[in-house]
Amino acid sequence: MEKYPIKTITLQDKAYPSLLKEIYHPPKILYYRGKLDEPGQYILSVVGTRKPSAYGQRVTRDLVQTIASRNILIVSGLAFGIDALAHAAAIEAGGKTWAILGSGLDQIYPATNRFLAEKILETGGALISDYPAGTPPLKQHFPARNRIIAGLSKGTLIVEAPDKSGALITANFALEDNREVLSVPGEIFNQNAVGTNRLIKQGARPVVDAADILEIFDLEIVPKGGRESIFQPQTQEEKIIVEVLQAGPQTVDQILEKCKLEISIINSTLSVLEMSGKIIQTEMQTYALNL
Repeated sequence: MEKYPIKTITLQDKAYPSLLKEIYHPPKILYYRGKLDEPGQYILSVVGTRKPSAYGQRVTRDLVQTIASRNILIVSGLAFGIDALAHAAAIEAGGKTWAILGSGLDQIYPATNRFLAEKILETGGALISDYPAGTPPLKQHFPARNRIIAGLSKGTLIVEAPDKSGALITANFALEDNREVLSVPGEIFNQNAVGTNRLIKQGARPVVDAADILEIFDLEIVPKGGRESIFQPQTQEEKIIVEVLQAGPQTVDQILEKCKLEISIINSTLSVLEMSGKIIQTEMQTYALNL
């Protein structure tokens, strides 16, 4: 705990997250790195599939950037896909974000999101877990940690979720705790929309723009100031890879086949693009533009 360093807070502490105290089974102790200062009740959880479509990526980035720019803290689970996109979008908007882990804080999972975890800390956010240091990321830990994701916030937004998605477990925890459940509708033939569309049928608040989310905080949308984030590739290799990724998420093998570059050049260029936040890993060895 001293090495990382990892701090603790108990259920009896005044600084313990206020909304989390209200859930059915709040953690008696939380382990965290970073800062746990709360912006009042302005906290939103954002979860979804580990394999988002281009639509899901764009929706996540657009909604989260708008929400985070209104001083609403974004909570998610640091997983591949929607989780990682939500954290990255909050940081890009100048906001803060908390990542809830299903392991000890000395074991970032997935390991490829270590850079993102460090960015969360550098920008005033926090890594949180109810598991002590040394606890591995076991499968059964993740459904349990979802209660924390839902419990920390006033509402939970589900962007894309196939049937039996872990994001739907988070939505169920939010419902049990009498919190708002918000869901982005999707195409009826898209498997990633099965869970989100079903939530809407069951009474979840449909979300078609940021104003639908801001309503739960009694806030209004603020017109954008016209700033656009336009990425200009710095090298010919970056330009080639970005052009390939414009067609959607690609594995390293697919990038290798389409780019006709040496694997060492591809790997180093992907690392630079990922560290600069221009691309993300949607799953292991699969990359997408951070739209």
